[in-house]
Amino acid sequence: MKEFELAKKIGKDLTEAELREAAGKALGVRPEKVGHVVVVRRSVDARQEILYRYRVQAYRENEPYEPYKPSPCQDVHDAPAVIVVGAGPAGMFAALKLLQRGLRPIVLERGKDVERRKVDMAKLSTEGVIDPDSNYCYGEGGAGAFSDGKLFTRSSKRGDIREVLHQLVAFGAHPDILIDAHPHIGTDKLPEVVKNIRRCIEEHGGEYHFGARVTDIRPEDARSEPGMTRFTVCCGETEYHASKVILATGHSARDIYELFQAKGWALEAKGFALGVRVEHPQWLMNQIRYHGKYQPFMPTAEYSFVQQVEGRGVFSFCMCPGGILVPSSTEDGTVVLNGMSNAARNSKWANAGVVVQIEPGDQPEQYEGPFALMDFQQDIERSMFRYAQEHGARHPLTAPAQRMKDFCRGLVSADLPKTSYHPGALSAPLHELLPEHVAMRLRRAFPQVDRQMHGYYTNDALLLGVESRTSSPVRLPRNPETLEHVDVPGLYPCGEGAGYAGGIVSSALDGINCASMI
Repeated sequence: MKEFELAKKIGKDLTEAELREAAGKALGVRPEKVGHVVVVRRSVDARQEILYRYRVQAYRENEPYEPYKPSPCQDVHDAPAVIVVGAGPAGMFAALKLLQRGLRPIVLERGKDVERRKVDMAKLSTEGVIDPDSNYCYGEGGAGAFSDGKLFTRSSKRGDIREVLHQLVAFGAHPDILIDAHPHIGTDKLPEVVKNIRRCIEEHGGEYHFGARVTDIRPEDARSEPGMTRFTVCCGETEYHASKVILATGHSARDIYELFQAKGWALEAKGFALGVRVEHPQWLMNQIRYHGKYQPFMPTAEYSFVQQVEGRGVFSFCMCPGGILVPSSTEDGTVVLNGMSNAARNSKWANAGVVVQIEPGDQPEQYEGPFALMDFQQDIERSMFRYAQEHGARHPLTAPAQRMKDFCRGLVSADLPKTSYHPGALSAPLHELLPEHVAMRLRRAFPQVDRQMHGYYTNDALLLGVESRTSSPVRLPRNPETLEHVDVPGLYPCGEGAGYAGGIVSSALDGINCASMI
């Protein structure tokens, strides 16, 4: 096998004949002597001429080639049960791995199935009605089901990402995610993938229970097996029993953290990131990223950056090209924003979280203990809500907003550009509403980003507050060898909610790892 690179102008498809001819040259043989040809990566190169760059593996005739295939799922109707709390990426992929290993997953999800979630999210955007168990964070598929569906994690440190990508394709995602440098699925496509995963789990003997908000977890020593723990997981009056529990509740399940504290189980404050959602006109980002050469057949432009300001990272997060802004609050009296986009990425706006790294100790002195950063996060979300409501907001989830240059200059914007955010925006002094150390770093970062992307720093860009749910501000410590909670053998804290992942792929990999350990 030989690996080589190939470039092709965007707008013209790479043909099989071109692939085989290039493979023949790389191998030093005639095209008809080439065996398998596999594209393993595709990326956009906009430095000069706008090109797709391909990384290709070429195999000689009769040279062995083994395509990657996930392990098959087993029938587990009569197998031992494992309780999986949460049906987001970590929980879903943990359940799939349990099927592969011959164990029966019982998935408990506090929210609704992915179809019924849509009704609650529509009420959230149009009326500001928050269902605390069914919203953009809670419900089947988790926060990832109604997002851009970005699958950016490429690190192999957490595990084999091929398992995640190939499973997603097997359940309905476009095969392009297997090769794209920045793969995405899209808000309009992800729900069907999520449903297909659930159907597979149920058909093989697993269980799903919706509206199953966990209220207690009781470990008890099993008398029949010394040293073995048996768990009772309570959802109100309903009880579920198993010898192992995977806890994959997502980054906003504050009630689970409170349950741990009440039981005296270890938990600790963990760094997260806080900032604003930044919205630019998409045409502007297309012009910036393609250096004025953008054509409609080209991929919608995206961006990412990391800056260091006064010892803390300032970075873009969850960038949604051709996307919209959505309310991501999980409780009344707060304003939280997130972004999403469909597979076509064809809206008029580009948005991204631009956030500042927050570490334990960065919060004011009144916030203490393991909930210090969680309480700090929550109070900022509430301050955004209070400001909007006290200054004439027409919608319960109206977002305080400011033009980018006005923010950096400390000026309240006289007017605001149009926004994709349905609840609307209200001109506000975000430079004062955000913590000073966060606002200061954002003020310095935006002009610096403009040096990389000239035109990014503009008053046509709108900042909206607040982007605060980047990751969990609490960690549930676990044994690094067994992945069990340090105080509760048999309980596996997993994914974003436990503080061990950030995004769809890393959460899915952590779910796979916990299930494999069981």
